[in-house]
Amino acid sequence: MPSIFKTPPLQKLKPYYLLFVLLLATQACKQKNEETASKASLPEKESFTVIRGGNVVGHLKVDRAGDTLAIDYDYKDNGRGPTVKETMVLNAEGFPVQWDIAGSSTFGNTIDEHFMLDGKNASWKDASGEGTATLENPSFYVTQSGSPYALFVTARVLLNTKDNTVPALPAGQLKLTPLETLEIGADSLKVKLQTYALTGVNLDPTYFILDEQEQFFAMIDSKFIIIREGYEGEEKELRLLAENYSAERYESLQKRFAHRYDKNIRIKNVRIFDPKKLSLTDLASVLVSGNKIVSIDAADTKGENEVEIDGAGGTLVAGLYDMHGHMGEDDALLNVLAGVTSVRDMGNTNEVLDSLIQKIHSGVLAGPNITRMGFIEGKSPFNSNNGILVESEEEALAAVQTYADMGFYGIKLYNSMNGEWAPAIVKKAHDLNMPVMGHVPAFSTANDMINAGFDELTHINQTMLGWVLEPGEDTRTLLRLTALQRLPELDLHSAPVQKTLDLMVKNKVAMDPTLAIHELLLLSRNGETQAGVLDYIENMPASEQRDAKRAMASIADETEDKAYRGAYDKIVETLKMMKARGILIVPGTDLGGAFTLHRELELYQQIGYTPAELLKLGSYDMAQYLEQKDRGAIAPGMLADFFLVPGDPTKDIKAIKKIALVSQGGVLYFPSEVYPEFGIKPFVDKPVVKEKKSVF
Repeated sequence: MPSIFKTPPLQKLKPYYLLFVLLLATQACKQKNEETASKASLPEKESFTVIRGGNVVGHLKVDRAGDTLAIDYDYKDNGRGPTVKETMVLNAEGFPVQWDIAGSSTFGNTIDEHFMLDGKNASWKDASGEGTATLENPSFYVTQSGSPYALFVTARVLLNTKDNTVPALPAGQLKLTPLETLEIGADSLKVKLQTYALTGVNLDPTYFILDEQEQFFAMIDSKFIIIREGYEGEEKELRLLAENYSAERYESLQKRFAHRYDKNIRIKNVRIFDPKKLSLTDLASVLVSGNKIVSIDAADTKGENEVEIDGAGGTLVAGLYDMHGHMGEDDALLNVLAGVTSVRDMGNTNEVLDSLIQKIHSGVLAGPNITRMGFIEGKSPFNSNNGILVESEEEALAAVQTYADMGFYGIKLYNSMNGEWAPAIVKKAHDLNMPVMGHVPAFSTANDMINAGFDELTHINQTMLGWVLEPGEDTRTLLRLTALQRLPELDLHSAPVQKTLDLMVKNKVAMDPTLAIHELLLLSRNGETQAGVLDYIENMPASEQRDAKRAMASIADETEDKAYRGAYDKIVETLKMMKARGILIVPGTDLGGAFTLHRELELYQQIGYTPAELLKLGSYDMAQYLEQKDRGAIAPGMLADFFLVPGDPTKDIKAIKKIALVSQGGVLYFPSEVYPEFGIKPFVDKPVVKEKKSVF
């Protein structure tokens, strides 16, 4: 090799050249040290803005003194939200060694959480109880009620670990995945960013952003964002990133687990729930072609060139409805896997919902059939940030027309709406053949809304509060929940109660009680596993099991405990009276559907429904109520929306929790295949599937 390609020994370099090389090396070392120092040094103060639905709703502020952080996190949307104060002490590797969290949760439950690491000994206390662990390897504590700033602290640790993973406390493993780099802002506000996904905390990844100095910039969600102060104008673009990341995850799951066959599908050896007879048929087989049911045949019918699925003597039930959803990509698939093939969306970010529906219809995502209700809310310090916000009756009427033009099914009114506008809104909606329902607006009563023409009342507490509130009390706050303590003293045979029930009967007003959320609010207690999840919580990830031991509301003492329990009993008694009067009870959750829709139906046994009546109510009756004649039963010509369970849900409604197969318009899903992707242990095995070929 020619000598010009050889590096000369250092001692043979000329002095000026040697000096030049040393200067370059010194400069490079200095630059590297500056970059390292820049990444290592963190600002003493940081401020972030909380935005929901495009509206500023709160803040996240951080004060840093060495390795000690003081965090102030507070936001209020729809008159409620968390208030959190944290103090965190970090060790040299960035792991918290002391973490104290105080404040109140979204619905007012007291937060009093503590973590301590002493050498290898970790201890913690949260709403679910106390725990300890002796650590073999460094582990990161996952808080139950901490602020999202913990994402940044976690990321700093994970970026310095092998494979960006670390064991989690109380259980599990955290993993950080880089997603993409981008640049936003202009001039002095221009900043380079890196997006990440953190898994191991929830059923779905959490998405957040660091800047080029690896400092916290934002936490992003399709509806919610926490972003560095000064960059609020970028929130929509960054929220769309979160929507895209979530979509990519669920599109991947759809590609892997949605079974589409180019042949007819025969599900044999099954009994079919008949909603008109409230009973099961003899063993039969069901033939599906495309998205429709073709025929119901004898159990031993054999066809050629079919996909044959052995139902093993189980039960086929028509797909269920969650009549009170707020649908997003994160719960669309889980609803389908739980046999919830139709959802009435009661208020959403309209652009997010439009995108979701398009992807479901095109087959890109798994999801239920969605019936859209147009959400209209009045602007106030307590307003929700879904749908369309209005400040006048004229704007509200224009919103009704907008929803009609967009093809929405009906209209939902909310807490901050001026109740005096309701009659005009209802008339406008009815003229456009759109039903109207919703909350009872603040400073109004259920009677006012019934007289205004409401077709349905939403949440049983909204109706019952009118019987116990004093004039001028504001239900835009948590009072609409805490005032339920007054219910035990209520005489349900009193004139005010009977007048409301008489009006509901006379005007054929339905009730969407969301009983499961009232059970959660009124009966859950810190340290006790919630009653609604007992049948399936052992199949859920450790984080879900932990959160299932947290109360929703604050229970100050034995007096409040007794009052809340009595309030739940009074709600059940009221619903019994409504059912006895012929008022239609509409099953919805406001809790994401899926497993909680099963619980909603199960609770209705307390008000007098049999399991068979509940199967009919949750499927056929809701299809009829929404004028959807192509679903709600398993019969020729109907949509192939149904699910298979091994047991007999006409005898025990809990049997619907163990689903072996779901057909969503002829596309098949086997929950046992998909649940492990969420850390959920399957409930039953996949049925035997055979592809029969024609014989020539």
